[in-house]
Amino acid sequence: MELEVPRLRPAGRGTAGIASAGEMSHHEHLEAVRAGELGSVHSWELVTGVDGPGTRLTVFVSGCPLRCLYCHNPDTMYAAKGEPVLLSDLVARLRRYRGIFRATRGGLTVSGGEPLMQPAFVGRLLREATEMGVHTAVDTSGFLGANVSEEMLQDIDLVLLDLKSGLPETYRRTTGRELEPTLRFARRLADRGTEVWLRFVCVPGLTDAVENVEAVAEIAAGLPNVSRVEVLPFHQMGRDKWAALGLDYRLADTPPPSVETLERVRGQFRARGLTTY
Repeated sequence: MELEVPRLRPAGRGTAGIASAGEMSHHEHLEAVRAGELGSVHSWELVTGVDGPGTRLTVFVSGCPLRCLYCHNPDTMYAAKGEPVLLSDLVARLRRYRGIFRATRGGLTVSGGEPLMQPAFVGRLLREATEMGVHTAVDTSGFLGANVSEEMLQDIDLVLLDLKSGLPETYRRTTGRELEPTLRFARRLADRGTEVWLRFVCVPGLTDAVENVEAVAEIAAGLPNVSRVEVLPFHQMGRDKWAALGLDYRLADTPPPSVETLERVRGQFRARGLTTY
């Protein structure tokens, strides 16, 4: 159930006593970004039933190193297109919803784009949430897992790991990047025992091949910290965004997966003993 989908106030209208982005010199702006006091944010929403347990404040940061052919939020690919937002503003908003989080066993989810492109900002936000006793989740491809410090990992309760493909060549064709960095991050999470919800987008003609799904299922089954798998059907809800950005959308003629295909894919995961939705 979606409660609201508002935009965050840009940092140019920040809290009293803190210089707004508009008042900062270029040097001050860079220093604030390096210190994690200023981030590039696309939007946020307060939702129930997605992005982790309970009602969650999901913050979508801007910027992503992947170029997934099926991306439904291509406007989050570029950090420069986000709004500069003060950490203090986000923390104040997070504090406002603590009662809701307690009542629903919800919390904070940082998504994107790719949150690990802004490790200083996201790390400080997670630290603030942890100190408030708020459950934290990060929705990531894992490609930039090397950006995550051990201190930052301590402040992550749940990782929503988007595993785009289990075969390196399919991963490269889908995202323009390599699979191995994601696998390294997944193994690191398993070594720590950090809970993972694995997400897989089923795209006809791209990721739905039996051998590719089997490869993803094999990876998931080898990670004892994966508590659930979510199979997400491809859709065309992002097509107009690609057009508005003047980007070449190569999946314009791709249909959503059939019910039969989705059940076959979910069955492949369930055959490995994985709780699958």
